Amino acid sequence: MAAAFGMLAASLLGQGDRVQAEKLYSSASTGAIARLPEASLADARVALVVAGRQSLPAAAPPATRDPRAREVSRYMPMVRRAARKYGIDPWLLHSVIMAESGYDPHAVSPQGASGLMQLLPETAARMGVRDLFDPRQNIDGGARYLRNLLALFDNDVELALAAYNAGEGAVMRAGNRIPRMRETIAYVPKVLGHYRSARESDSFP
Repeated sequence: MAAAFGMLAASLLGQGDRVQAEKLYSSASTGAIARLPEASLADARVALVVAGRQSLPAAAPPATRDPRAREVSRYMPMVRRAARKYGIDPWLLHSVIMAESGYDPHAVSPQGASGLMQLLPETAARMGVRDLFDPRQNIDGGARYLRNLLALFDNDVELALAAYNAGEGAVMRAGNRIPRMRETIAYVPKVLGHYRSARESDSFP
């Protein structure tokens, strides 16, 4: 038996240690299969995930184990509700939260912006938010503010995002363009990157 096993192992190694991923796992036994044509064993340890769990020891945690996933799931009903209320794409609202606080309801910036959507006290007051650390109020106020900015800048998403970061006055002073401020120049593509990733992967919970 041991000799037969050794011969089989040698045979496999002689083939360059390459396997068809679909031969490693059977859809009959797992109910689902991640199909990776011509995957090496090393690649399979990282890439193959079957039926929502690792099939082989992974070199790195899969993306679905993002430590923020629990928080995202917890607050997503509030995001959806606010998005419907103010007529905003929920993926966009989600992406702003990802960029602003990473779904940390207790986040506070050096400038005093607070909560999930990092509202400044004066902005929160304008949007009717009384408790910046109440997630429901914070998301509602941030969504309302974003809707106002989209209306102000004729639904130009980039300008609305720039205004969310730098203030509407800064965008207006820049001639209705993204202000030449390092943080804002980096912020707009950051949010749009989250947005594209969520839409392309259809990962919105």
